[in-house]
Amino acid sequence: MICEICKDPIFLAQKSEPANAGDLNVARDLLDTLAAHRDGCVGMAANMIGVSKRIIAFDNEGTYMVMLNPTIVKQSGPYEAEEGCLSLAGTRKAKRFHTIKVQWQNEQLQTRLKTFSGWTAEIIQHEIDHCEGVLI
Repeated sequence: MICEICKDPIFLAQKSEPANAGDLNVARDLLDTLAAHRDGCVGMAANMIGVSKRIIAFDNEGTYMVMLNPTIVKQSGPYEAEEGCLSLAGTRKAKRFHTIKVQWQNEQLQTRLKTFSGWTAEIIQHEIDHCEGVLI
């Protein structure tokens, strides 16, 4: 289901709760909403659709991917990026890392670990910030 984008900074600034098997419908809604906004959006976190759970969805080099409970376990190559967000007006500077290693659960709740770099890494970092209640 395509959901409305949350623009409430007080809600968005709250740290999200861990996701579990009961939240897989949220992951589907997140994918549907991301696809509906594909022209101006490359990633979303569940709090952007009003659900305070650690779930992100993003464009992984042309294919949408979902992560439950993502955590960055290693990072290297810091740089300053300028990012926009559907939930907030304008753009802001953010410290990002060129390469990150992420641990997460897939939609079958299997733990995964993978290294991402470049644009995909930047998207993931932005969405994990959402899960942490960090407003970009």
